Amino acid sequence: MLMVEQDGCAYCRMWNADLGPIYPKTPEGKLAPLEHVQLRSDWDSGLEIGPRPVFTPTFILLEGTREVGRIEGYPGEDFFWGLLGMALRSAGADLPQPQ
Repeated sequence: MLMVEQDGCAYCRMWNADLGPIYPKTPEGKLAPLEHVQLRSDWDSGLEIGPRPVFTPTFILLEGTREVGRIEGYPGEDFFWGLLGMALRSAGADLPQPQ
C-alpha cells in the first residue's frame, strides 16, 4: 500500500504519530506493507492507478502494480481501520469481519 503524503500535511503527521508505529504489526499491515511516497514525485511510474491523488494523505491499496482500493484523507483511527478493512476484504484478503 502506498501512503501518498507531502511536506506540511498535518493529517499525514497525525497518521504517522497515531498509526505509523503500530501499522506494520497489525494483520492489515502484514497484508499490505506500507510504502511512503511524496505527492509531487515520480512514484507512479509503471503503476496502474486511478486519478493521481490531489489530497494527502491518500492510501492506495495495490495488488501487484494495479490499484484495488483507495482511502483519501485520514478520518481518524477508528474510521481508517474500518475503511482499510473494507478495502482489503473487497480485494479478496482473508480478514475477519468486524465485531
